Amino acid sequence: MDIENTKAQMRKGILEYCILSILSGNSCYASDIIKGLKEGRVIVVEGTLYPLLTRLKNAGLLSYRWEESQQGPPRKYYELTPDGEKYLGELDGSWSELVESVQLLRKNKTNK
Repeated sequence: MDIENTKAQMRKGILEYCILSILSGNSCYASDIIKGLKEGRVIVVEGTLYPLLTRLKNAGLLSYRWEESQQGPPRKYYELTPDGEKYLGELDGSWSELVESVQLLRKNKTNK
């Protein structure tokens, strides 16, 4: 089995949650989102990010606004909608439960 493929699938599974977390309380330009993901060691390329941002926007979880830029064309800044904030809160609870479950399984494994 290919460990890198498994790691990639795990990262892919939490990417939406990570993006919403980065946007919590902040509006961000796409490159800022990528930077935040890289800082968290969740590597993603623009070709993966933009379709996901569009899907989250179409689901009503994100909105965006255009801002003029002194360094080129206007920039699109993304932010959570109220529904996105609620959704993120639910994901926070699910994430906590998942981490707790995995830690329990790992602890039980080491105690045998």
